[in-house]
This record gives sequence, structure tokens and C-alpha cells, in this order.
Amino acid sequence: MQIALNIMLILMGIFVAAFLLMKFYPVFGGQISKGKQEHLRKSKNYHNGRFVNQIPTSMDMKFKENVGTLIDFIKGNPNGKPKQPITVEQFVKGTGSQRTRITWFGHSAFLIEIDGKTILLDPMFGTTPSPFPMIGGKRYSGKLPFELDELPEIDIVLLSHNHYDHLDFGTIKKIKHKVQRFITPLGVGSNLEKWGVESSRIEEHDWWDDFHYKGLDFVCTPARHFSGRSLLDRDATLWCSWIINGMETNIFFSGDSGYAPHFKEIGEKYGPFDVTLMECGQYDERWASIHMVPEETVQAHMDVKGKLMIPIHWAAFTLALHDWTDPVDRAVKAATERNVAISTPRIGETIVLGSSDYPTAAWWKN
Repeated sequence: MQIALNIMLILMGIFVAAFLLMKFYPVFGGQISKGKQEHLRKSKNYHNGRFVNQIPTSMDMKFKENVGTLIDFIKGNPNGKPKQPITVEQFVKGTGSQRTRITWFGHSAFLIEIDGKTILLDPMFGTTPSPFPMIGGKRYSGKLPFELDELPEIDIVLLSHNHYDHLDFGTIKKIKHKVQRFITPLGVGSNLEKWGVESSRIEEHDWWDDFHYKGLDFVCTPARHFSGRSLLDRDATLWCSWIINGMETNIFFSGDSGYAPHFKEIGEKYGPFDVTLMECGQYDERWASIHMVPEETVQAHMDVKGKLMIPIHWAAFTLALHDWTDPVDRAVKAATERNVAISTPRIGETIVLGSSDYPTAAWWKN
């Protein structure tokens, strides 16, 4: 009897500790208020208490697949990350150029300088894409192309969804004082408010919302993915892709997405695009519906009527089981076969749109 009671007390203690951690550990983000939940219910993409994709998207693996995936991750892949840290280019902000400048910081993080405005896309600048820094793979480069306090004033931070490899607690806490406006898909602003960003500096959008800010036109467009930062908030917030349209430059940012008809729909409505920033990494046949393989990435670029493609969502962290260079190798091969212009900048290297040539060196092979 005493043993059973002790076990019950231990289980209750674990449950209470887990509850308190979920509720008060700030990295998990903020809870959506009842008032905001009422607003979310008005979205056409919100059903039965959660957001859904445009087409059926199953992410539920069978028990055998879950066990197999766990075993595969425990075994690891000897080529799943670089043998030595990746070198990065030192970031230097533009000085009044009229041309659009795009700088990749690894994974899906970018700084875009367009029409005199500075935009950060999915600025995950932490060392590990995990709620617990001691768990999870470290950043390949070991360092960033800049120190966070060296970043210029930011007009807009644009977020695609709330996963840890795209929305980082530590990064937001360190840069929030430099940012004039945070623009997110529905619900994601609750995390920012929890982390001390005033609601007056946050705006949230649904798919197909188009709006104007600081001389730029934006559209919040669909993606085929999911959201969640803890065990209790699966699909409680929306995920998206983005269009940024300036005076002379039209940009498409895919966010995270499986291949789906929304790419053609976006291309027909808003294309062509001068440049696309297209996800090509962290894929596996077991979650093929939410992450494209590189050949699909090239097709999606063609669907949205892109001119120049920059492959993203690779070269920073190991979140899947493929070789770390597979995404870019396969994307370059598919682009070459289909006569698609592709640029492969180093981390920290700036692309100036309208230049006579763009970075295409296979730097990851060295």
C-alpha cells in the first residue's frame, strides 16, 4: 500500500512540475487570451479549436514509424553535420544603395534592405533550436556574421510561424528594443507579448491579408505546415509564407511548407517574383507533407513564377536525418536541369539584386 502511495505521489509531483513548467517557463511563449481566441475563430482557416491546412495534411505516424524515427535519431548520421564549424562572412549593412540587398544568416533568417527599410525574416539567432539549450544540435557555424548589438535599427520583423528554429526567445529579448513593428501570422503575437513586446508594435494576419506598411506592400500567404511550442498548443497559431513588394522588387518567402497547390495560386495572383527564398532542407519521407524535398522546392519556385531562387532552411542546424549538404546539392542539380537561376550565398554574404552575377560557388564542398 505504501509503495503504491509513493508511486502516486511521485506521478502527481511530475504532473504538477510539468504543468508549472508549461505555464511559467517563458521560452514556451504566451497563452492566447479568450478575447484573442474569439478573434481567431473568425478565420476561415480555423476549425474545431485549431488551424488547418488548405488540403488534408496528416502528420500522425504509426507507432512503428515513431519508434523507427526515434532510433534513427539516436543512431544519428555521421554526415548529418559538418566535420568542422562553417565559416561565415562578416555582415556589413548597406550604405544608401537604391538596390535591394538580401543577406542570409543561415537556416531561414534573412535581413532585407529594400526601399530604405530594413526587414528581418525569422530571426533565429540562438545556438540551439530547442526550448532547453543543453538539448539539441548546435549551430554549425558556431557564431553569427555579426554581434546582436551590432544589428541596425529594424523597421520590421516578419515571422512565418512559432517553431523554435524560426522564433527564438533569446533573440527576441535581445533585439526587441531595435524593432519598430513585428508582423506575424494569427496568434503568434501572444508569444511576443509574453516576452515584453508591446501589443501596439505587433500586428497579426490571416492568409491572403494584404496590407501596406512604411511604403511596402505585404501579403500573408498560405503554407502547408503546422505550429506549436509545447505539448499543449499544437496548431493553436497560424503559419504562413510572405510576399514583400517594394517599388522595384517583388520577393517571396516560403516559410516552412510541404509542396501543395498554394504555390501556383500565389504565382497566379502575385507573381512573378524577382527572388524567392525557398525552403529545401530538413525533409524526410515520413513527414513529406510538411517539408519539401529539394526537387519540389525548385518546382515551387517555378509555380510562383520566380526568377532567382535562394535555397534556405539548411546549413545551420540538424533537424532531419539526411546529409547536411544534400538539400543544396539536390536543389542546385534540379535547378540546373530545369534551367532555373539559383544563387547559393555563404552565410553572411549579401546579394544585391540587379547585379550582373550572383554567388553560385559550392562553398559547402570545401
